[in-house]
Amino acid sequence: MELRRDSLVEYGSRRVIITLTAITCALLEIIDATIVNVALNDMRGNLGATLTEIAWVITAYAIGNVIIIPMTSWLSNQFGRRVYFAASIMIFTVCSFLCGNANGIWELVFFRFMQGLGGGALLATSQTIITEVYPQEKRGMAQAIYGLGVIVGPTLGPPLGGYIVDHFSWPYIFYINIPIGVIATLLTLQFIRNPNYGEKSALADIDWVGIFLLALSVGSLQYVLEKGQDDDWFADKFIVLFSCLTVLGGFFFVWRETIFRNPIVNFRVLKNGNLRVGTVLTFILGFGLYGSTFIIPIYTQSTLGWTAEQSGMLMVASSVSTAFMMPVIGQILQKGVPQQPLVAIGMLFFAIFCFWGYKILTNDTGSEAFFWMLVIRGAGMAMLFIPITTLSLSTLKGAEIGQGVSFTGMMRQVGGSFGVAIITTFMARQNMEHRSNLVSKLGINDPNVQNRLNILQHGFMARGMQSDLALKSAYKVLDYSVTTQANVQTYMDVFLYLGVIFVVCIPFILFVKRGKQKASMGGMH
Repeated sequence: MELRRDSLVEYGSRRVIITLTAITCALLEIIDATIVNVALNDMRGNLGATLTEIAWVITAYAIGNVIIIPMTSWLSNQFGRRVYFAASIMIFTVCSFLCGNANGIWELVFFRFMQGLGGGALLATSQTIITEVYPQEKRGMAQAIYGLGVIVGPTLGPPLGGYIVDHFSWPYIFYINIPIGVIATLLTLQFIRNPNYGEKSALADIDWVGIFLLALSVGSLQYVLEKGQDDDWFADKFIVLFSCLTVLGGFFFVWRETIFRNPIVNFRVLKNGNLRVGTVLTFILGFGLYGSTFIIPIYTQSTLGWTAEQSGMLMVASSVSTAFMMPVIGQILQKGVPQQPLVAIGMLFFAIFCFWGYKILTNDTGSEAFFWMLVIRGAGMAMLFIPITTLSLSTLKGAEIGQGVSFTGMMRQVGGSFGVAIITTFMARQNMEHRSNLVSKLGINDPNVQNRLNILQHGFMARGMQSDLALKSAYKVLDYSVTTQANVQTYMDVFLYLGVIFVVCIPFILFVKRGKQKASMGGMH
């Protein structure tokens, strides 16, 4: 039986409930990716874990995410979207409870991996559901609604996590998911409908080899990106091993999916030009979104000495700006404005945000100095996310929508992982270089250096220190000043080069051909 595309479109209160359910689930997943960052020290002390072990709480979740996202379209068709989505919420919710009750670090890491498997499905399936319940001419607004969660979510995690850790205890960052998950499951089973895009695969037709190769390649890639800088990249045998598994697993996975009769990831959908362009742009979006969300809290906490809650609250300006701009951009797209100019303007806004950051960073920058640059960032992110997502999915139909969402979701996640990995590595190298340059200019016989040391030494002696201890303390203060200045210069470099990357991308966006839009809302499949 053939099914019209618009048979899944909903109206009135039913569409509102489905939209709220989907966006809540997407928010749950995204917030949980960042909320644990501020609780790692408490977890480490409570579970008796080392710094390396506790980092796996983040890594395991990210690996679970990136493995499941490309498979969501196939799994949704295999089990039925309503059942699969509800099962994913239940897995996420149950694993949230188990994470809060974990008694050891590796028990927590395992449950975080399982939570990541459920969470990755929530993210991709939510976007597919929201896209399909709105008619085609309102997809821009649909993506604006979904984008609120994707863009705002990462900035809500740290302040929410900081508040919970300060006022309760770390298990409650997981427990808050439970009541929301239960309600979302019930609403899913009641309101979300299953599409009919094809027959389910028989057990013998399931591409078990493809599933294994996908898990091997993207899981290994995520491990390399998460742990590379900590383990000195290719000087570490495990990084070399997992890099080889990434390349070989990826090659054989693509080959397998192009020849198997029932692939779990349909690469043929990439024949759609809009989706190919959108996939690349989504990677860049993930790079900028997660990279900037990563760098600002680190700078404010390590250099300015802010608390996690203060750092998280700083990002509220960006979130409010995004929330304000999302529906505006959705309305603009509904009026027929092409996506490419909006993406170019969004990249320009993001570049301005980066160059602004480069200009204002010091070792004592006040919170008020960040306000307008973060407002620009929020507006830029809104102008990037909605047009890129709409462009990616604009000429897809039926089952292709879920497949396209899987590709863009994975590329946004991988782009973010690449962004954090590259920025972390770049910072480590630049920091050493800046420190070396600063130290080379501090000659022991330099009168200015001697004068500075004398002032510091006498200041400590005035507080009752002996002369030799006062001199050692003076050297420590000078060393701290050098370290702080090197850190500030490193953060400035990150903002500068991020800005340059986005400026360079602008001409390429403007020359992208606009794909032909379907005139009709429907279409037979």
